Amino acid sequence: MQLLDSLLQNEFALQALIFLLVIAGAFIAFFGISSSLNERSSAADRMVPSRPRQNLARVNIDRGEDPAPTGLTAALIPADANLRFEVGQVLAQSGFRGKNAIAGYYAVRLALATSLPMIFLALLSWQLPTSIGARIADYVSGLDVLSILRNVVILCAIGFFVPQLWMNSRIKERRRLMENAFPNMLDLLQIGVEAGMGFDQALLKVAVELQLVSPELSEEILVALSEIQAGRDRDAALMRMARRTGIEEMSSFVSVVLQSTRFGVPLASALKTYADEMRELRELRAQEMANKLPVKMSGVMAMLMLPALAGLILAPVVIRYSSSLAAGN
Repeated sequence: MQLLDSLLQNEFALQALIFLLVIAGAFIAFFGISSSLNERSSAADRMVPSRPRQNLARVNIDRGEDPAPTGLTAALIPADANLRFEVGQVLAQSGFRGKNAIAGYYAVRLALATSLPMIFLALLSWQLPTSIGARIADYVSGLDVLSILRNVVILCAIGFFVPQLWMNSRIKERRRLMENAFPNMLDLLQIGVEAGMGFDQALLKVAVELQLVSPELSEEILVALSEIQAGRDRDAALMRMARRTGIEEMSSFVSVVLQSTRFGVPLASALKTYADEMRELRELRAQEMANKLPVKMSGVMAMLMLPALAGLILAPVVIRYSSSLAAGN
């Protein structure tokens, strides 16, 4: 408690504490609101270990281009169709494909950008019935107009741009998980096609098998299959799946499937050739990472060992020099 009191007596520490409290509350509110936007497909959750035949009619289909906003939503959603399409693709890559995903995304950013400054302004007149609350109230009451305006601008920028940064990190994490699970998906699909299953049936079987290992990739496959079942062309559905995932391997896979269908090449042989190429590519990537390791290790070792070596070499010189100076005096 004494340490906390000493920290609160420092003006910078007190300001940092207020910012941390406000930002923590904003993050809790943001993740709570964002969970309502994540209308994930319930198909993977309804798949039991017995693996029954799935009904894809209830899977959330990527509806593509949204209509122009009208009414109150026009104040939140951009009127430019290209910008809406780009935002929709970013949301789809992060796993948000709901009907009101774009409107909810801008609503969350606007809510955080306005709520954070309002919370800070409320702290100017809010006081807890404790010594800590009294010190916080004393600090915020001593702020001048310029400091208050600076804090409001900073909190407004944090509330508006933090959701975008979180969305980018979520996209990177989803891509990493899907890239790790893609080789397994390709091998399972190749086995299913070589066993005589149809492409759609084999793809559905792969989605069922991957639901526990990679629910993200399984969900994307189920969305593509639901679009095909709903009447969308298979080529368009697969291309949309590659665009939603955003990984290079999926785009190459879709190109192989489409070219195999267009030129009459057996799909089993095309998938086998592509799987061999992917294995070679993974091996090259592993070799590249292994070759980068000595360079990274040398930097860390130099940073940790050079100070110790310098001290070991220079310590006797410093001791002798100090001893000679002491003897001379």
